[in-house]
Order: sequence, then C-alpha cells, then structure tokens
Amino acid sequence: MPVDTLGSVLGSSATAGIASQNNINETAFIKLFLSQLQFQDPLKPLDNAQFLTQLSQFVGVEQQTQTAQGIQDLLALDSGGESLALLGHQVEVLAADGTTTTIGTVEAIQYDSSGAHLSVSASGGNVLTGVRLSQVRLVKP
Repeated sequence: MPVDTLGSVLGSSATAGIASQNNINETAFIKLFLSQLQFQDPLKPLDNAQFLTQLSQFVGVEQQTQTAQGIQDLLALDSGGESLALLGHQVEVLAADGTTTTIGTVEAIQYDSSGAHLSVSASGGNVLTGVRLSQVRLVKP
C-alpha cells in the first residue's frame, strides 16, 4: 500500500514497476530452488556447501520481505500521525486537477485501506472531502 506524505506521493507506479522487474519474490525463489533439487544430476548431487549457501539466501529473502513489511507499517503509522496533527489547522490544498488551490480548515479525517482522507471546510461553507495528504501544500497554525 503506498502511503502519502505531506506534499508528495511515495511509491509511484513508475518506480514500483522497475522494482518489481528487478526483484524475485519468496515464492519464485522456492520454486526455483525446488526445481534445481528435482532436476539435479544424480551422479553429481549438490554438495553441502552449495545447499547451505542457497538455504541462507532463502532466509535472507524472507528477512528482506519482513523488513519491507515493517517499514511499510511504520510509514502507515507515520501517515496517521501526520493527518491527526492537521485536525483543526488551516491548510492550502491542491485540487485534483493540479492547478488550483483552496484554503480551508481540516474538520475530519477518514481512514481506509488506501490511507487517510481529509475533509476540509473551505470559505463559503464548501466542504472538500477525500483530500489526500499529498494534496496538502501549506499548513497554517
């Protein structure tokens, strides 16, 4: 899950596509490892050192997966803290079209699987809903 921060978006689809092409996931590694064991030459079996090396690589892949998930969880917690700190503050919000800005007060925060969404009360009683943290350009005390 990409997590928004104030004024920017992390995990853009362009960089996510590149990262997914260069990395092997845990399931693919296990399949590759088992295929190698299944189709090895019975007259030249895999020696213990090679087997232990590949097993340690598997453990490394698992640890990297857990580390990445932990970092993603921390980013999500940080995002929740950022949004709570905005409650009651006046903010300048960039519209979805990317050209116009609106100034208003953060009145409510809604959380779902894609992150925090702000409700901003603008002048004239207009309420903007579904505002992402990445749309916030300025926070006034």
